[in-house]
Amino acid sequence: MKHFLKVLSVSLLALTALADDHTNWPYPEDTPKVSPVDVGLAGQMPADITRFLMVRGAGGTALSKDGKSLAFTSNVTGSPQLWIMDAAGGQPKQLTYGNGVTFFRWHPDGEHLIYGADNNGDEREAYYMMKRDGLSERQLMPFSDAFRRFGSFSSDGSKFSFASTERNGRDFDIYEADTATGESRLLFQAEFGYFPASYQPNGDHLIITQTVGEDANNVFLLNTKNKELKTLFKPEVSSAYQGFAWAADGSHFYYSTNQDREYTALAKYDLASGKVTTLYEGDHDVEAVRLNGDKTYLSWQTNHGGYSKLHVMNVKTGKMVKTAELPDGVYSTSWSEGSKLSVRISAFDRPGDVFVWDVKSGDVEQVYASNLAGLNAATMVKPESITFKARDGVTVQGLLYLPKGVKKPAVVVDVHGGPTAQARPVWLGRTQYLVGKGIAVLDINVRGSTGFGKTYARLDNMEKRRDSVRDLADAIAWMKEDGRVDGDRAAVMGGSYGGYMVNAVMGLYPEAFKAGASFVGVSNWVRALEEASPGLKASDLIEYGDIREEKWQKFYAENSPINNAHRIKAPMFFEHGVNDPRDPVTESDRMVKVIRDNGFEVEYLRFPDEGHSVRKMKNRITYGRRLAAFLEKHLAAEK
Repeated sequence: MKHFLKVLSVSLLALTALADDHTNWPYPEDTPKVSPVDVGLAGQMPADITRFLMVRGAGGTALSKDGKSLAFTSNVTGSPQLWIMDAAGGQPKQLTYGNGVTFFRWHPDGEHLIYGADNNGDEREAYYMMKRDGLSERQLMPFSDAFRRFGSFSSDGSKFSFASTERNGRDFDIYEADTATGESRLLFQAEFGYFPASYQPNGDHLIITQTVGEDANNVFLLNTKNKELKTLFKPEVSSAYQGFAWAADGSHFYYSTNQDREYTALAKYDLASGKVTTLYEGDHDVEAVRLNGDKTYLSWQTNHGGYSKLHVMNVKTGKMVKTAELPDGVYSTSWSEGSKLSVRISAFDRPGDVFVWDVKSGDVEQVYASNLAGLNAATMVKPESITFKARDGVTVQGLLYLPKGVKKPAVVVDVHGGPTAQARPVWLGRTQYLVGKGIAVLDINVRGSTGFGKTYARLDNMEKRRDSVRDLADAIAWMKEDGRVDGDRAAVMGGSYGGYMVNAVMGLYPEAFKAGASFVGVSNWVRALEEASPGLKASDLIEYGDIREEKWQKFYAENSPINNAHRIKAPMFFEHGVNDPRDPVTESDRMVKVIRDNGFEVEYLRFPDEGHSVRKMKNRITYGRRLAAFLEKHLAAEK
């Protein structure tokens, strides 16, 4: 196989030699130097980009069991930390002070929280347990070379489930740990990606899922006593199953699925009979299925072109609850034991506000308000949903942000990661900054995106990979015909899979864009799939094909962006964290080296203390300033 690759793609292997050791990068000027912060004046128009980066909203939120406390993440200190506040409103209190948290959950006792932390973005987490007052904590699991994925607590909180690659560094096995001691035992030895979901209340069973592609999974019921595994859902056509919420007696659970349909629906599964009952379905995906603590109220959301619509049902009566009036946006929810539901809302003009709705009384209170860092919410631009036909007839959707009072502005096409993700109308500081500078932004949902049905999400699988890249070129053609923006002054940017899309389109369609900005993107698919982090390998098999087979070795050797990097002549901007475990920094190194050797312009930010994302505020400011200056320079109108 290795001989086959040498014959097929000499260019790939020649470049591998220069970038195998990321510590020997020969361009020290690519390591960013932090510059002093100058935010400009409040009310100044256009506003400085630093203000958009310093905007503060609540991140992930969760109500305590008694509904009296709200825990949430915030990067107000410069890295994501855990905070807590009175659920009726008041002054938040910071709980964690380390390198940044990766997740948190309330313990069933309502008095403790578990959280994870890694080292500079390497995604190898340690676990900690902390009292809700923040005055004591202990380490449950130390840092290691293994990747971990937290599952859930048992009903009494005496144990918790998690997946880990500690056995062989590749496969996610299922473990159960003692909450008091942190000692763990292996429940299920897996191949590739198996993950724990939810314990049966006061029972011996644990729902676990097997990843079968970016947008699908199989579902099993694992007996934690005798370790027997029962298959619940393993359809011939792969499907998605999410949001498992058990009834109080453990006899059935609620979930969302798109089995035998285009969009995910709300369903109920009965353990004794194996019967599936569909409770709610339509032409919109069902998301975020949740039950409150006493199992009376069931909530879910539907995705309407990116916007969330909230639904609540009393499962004891079967009646729907009249939904509270809440601002438009994208929601995330959390229940207390009783009737209180927290709703975090992110929208074009709000970075993360939190409302608490008492479903029983109907009372709604905003308990946390975003801080826009001196920016005026009224100046933010609400996106317009647009669609256009690709050259093969597929309808592509996007969110178009148009600057106010600017005729035919330049445009940036923003490509999300995933690829199975969706551009949604959430707070996007970088987007609002560019729009404020008179540059339009098209946040595009190329084929392969979620939110538009199962068929659309799979239109870029395997051999169809380049069809989604072509959508970007077709977007330019549509913009030129539409006339609201200047399609001749267009740049493309994206991160992770979106970074791959930038790398690909700039080489395959070198005349389409005036500039490109690629963040933590893939350049060599053969290497990327062979050496993917354990968290990606399982989904990669379906999305991209099994790279262990000669067929896919050949396909990706021919269809990797690095093979067309020599065709890139437009200015390029790259960003990559040296600690990235998903797409190693060498993926960007190779692209930069080829383009520079050809004598074309490249600006490169190579952060030594970041991973697959830029978390630290000092780095985010440097990154934001340099990227904004790059785009403004290359999209300026010719004089």
